[in-house]
Amino acid sequence: MLRVLIDACGWVAVIEAGINIDQALLDCVGTKELATVPNVISELKALDDRKLLITMLQSKAELLTAKENAGNHTDDQLLALSKENNWPILTVDTELKRRLSQSNLSWIEVSGRSHLRYVG
Repeated sequence: MLRVLIDACGWVAVIEAGINIDQALLDCVGTKELATVPNVISELKALDDRKLLITMLQSKAELLTAKENAGNHTDDQLLALSKENNWPILTVDTELKRRLSQSNLSWIEVSGRSHLRYVG
């Protein structure tokens, strides 16, 4: 089943843009199934003063644990899960997008502060 992995900066961009994540993902990639890693939740909690709707993400996304050899860094864990499952990552992180591109993996980004764009 196709899922979209959520990176902290991607979630922040979606919330700040006021995008309806379910409808936007359905329109963009045909699914609204989300997954993330515990590190993303921790990163968002560190920014909690910005009201990032963490509980909404937690209720929508399956919390996954990357394999041990993925390392401790959030981007490494998301990249490993993306490779393993061929799932795109919702992110606006330039470095992560560069790494995804080098690995021939896809991502979804907030474009024009109003909609999602699939890059694959």
